[in-house]
Amino acid sequence: MEKVLKITTLKEHKSDFAYWSTKSFNERLDTIEILRQQYFSLKKDVQPRLQRVCRIVNQS
Repeated sequence: MEKVLKITTLKEHKSDFAYWSTKSFNERLDTIEILRQQYFSLKKDVQPRLQRVCRIVNQS
């Protein structure tokens, strides 16, 4: 991934949604995976796996 820096004013700033909606699903998914790997490399006490979620529902 190439690093790019562009300095703009707040009035010229475009939304992130507009940028990411131009990208394909695979490009977005690849970027999420890169960010996930970067996060886990910085946080040593966090294991890179999905959390287990349990919900108890009372039925009548």
